[in-house]
Amino acid sequence: MTALLNDILKYSDEVKKALAAGSPVVALESTIISHGLPRPSNLTVAREVEAIVREHGATPATIAVLDGNVHIGLSDDQLVAIANRDDIMKASSRDLAIAVAFGKSAATTVAATAHLAVLAGIRVFATGGLGGVHRGANESFDESADLTALSALDITVVCAGVKSILDVGATLERLETLAIGVVGYKTNNFPGFYLTDSGFEIEHVANSADQIAQMIKARTAMKTNTSALIVANPVLHQMDKKLHDEVLANGLAAADKEGITGKAVTPFLLEYFHTASQGDSLRVNIEIIKSNSALAADIAVALGK
Repeated sequence: MTALLNDILKYSDEVKKALAAGSPVVALESTIISHGLPRPSNLTVAREVEAIVREHGATPATIAVLDGNVHIGLSDDQLVAIANRDDIMKASSRDLAIAVAFGKSAATTVAATAHLAVLAGIRVFATGGLGGVHRGANESFDESADLTALSALDITVVCAGVKSILDVGATLERLETLAIGVVGYKTNNFPGFYLTDSGFEIEHVANSADQIAQMIKARTAMKTNTSALIVANPVLHQMDKKLHDEVLANGLAAADKEGITGKAVTPFLLEYFHTASQGDSLRVNIEIIKSNSALAADIAVALGK
């Protein structure tokens, strides 16, 4: 099985050297490139995010599946493929084996990226917003696989909380039930992706990357690292709250009217936000991934001290 895994995982030269040297590496998801941002800004942002990680002293490892091969770290040509090809499916952890077995190409979600990062020995992962419990989940049972995946993975995920289109309160309850750690970065307010404050408080705060690194090391020493640690990093320049609430209400109504359900809801609402906010949500989305990548790199560097 080990030989098979080594055959499937393809490391970029940059990532391979960093891992061999024990240098800090930050995992990056690819769904934001293929499905989260519009062309051509998606490719520009992907390149900028990788550059930010390098500037902060770590090696970026953007993760994706191309033609049945799992890539831990992408070349620029592979970034272009993820950004521009029309055959890139969106893969959660349950879809990975299918993509590999059938030679498909896939961008990885939080769940899939975290799973592959752990297999590759990467301990820190930067993303935009975490998936969670969907509105009306008490009837639909619609809950992101991100939560169950992170309940069983030793990885630190830097994110801007959960997407505000979700049931934030229920998501926080599930994070507690699943023993997934949550710490705010310089805040007691759990962020709501487009908003710095979702309206819910969190108990623990870290004020530096060094403090977060100390937490990660303590979790390992005390054997409480059987699940993930969420670092909630609020966006600095949020959307106008009134505009956000109006767009969200209208988007939810439009999704209901068009009969959009399940995993199709999130991309629909994100696109709705982009259009109805006249690009302001896109501005926030880009700021989020850049800020989270910088913090993740700082944490990865601090871990190596």
